[in-house]
Amino acid sequence: MFRRTALASLAATALFAAAAQAAPTAYEISANHTQVLFGYTHFGYSHITGRFDKVEGTFNFDPAAPTKSDISVSIPISSISTGVPDLDKELQNETFFDAGKFPNATFKSTSVKSTGKDKLAVTGDLSIHGVTRPVTLAVTINKVGVHPMAGRAAAGFDASTTLKRSDFGINKYVPNVSDEVQIHITLESMVPKKS
Repeated sequence: MFRRTALASLAATALFAAAAQAAPTAYEISANHTQVLFGYTHFGYSHITGRFDKVEGTFNFDPAAPTKSDISVSIPISSISTGVPDLDKELQNETFFDAGKFPNATFKSTSVKSTGKDKLAVTGDLSIHGVTRPVTLAVTINKVGVHPMAGRAAAGFDASTTLKRSDFGINKYVPNVSDEVQIHITLESMVPKKS
């Protein structure tokens, strides 16, 4: 009886340890090496680009099983940068993002699926301008390994999607200023330093 109980306990411990080992690990998003870029067409004459300079959030990643990973990020609208200060102010005001009322855009993943070698489809809830809608990002795993400068496990990704800003209640000048906005994200992350 004691032997059976001991074996069962040992098996349970082994299973728990294996499950813990397989669980995603918390990674820190490197703000200095992460960019959220966007592009749109202005009356058909030009193709404007910009970016958000700040990305905050949590990221749990399992290199051995990427589909078990999850991410939750928040992007301050005040960090928008087009290289034109007057345009930045216009995009932040009530006509567009209304940053005073809706200061952050957020994304929280709900599922991660493999779509090929180093390719993922990350679906989640995107909230902009007080509206939340499901969005799927096409993700490429750029590199997973030990960062040569930090000496810690690191992972890098590119992601892209196309949004309709009118879906989020931002419809000023549509269709002359394009409704569709192309989004490209490049993200670098590392496991935290051991304390």
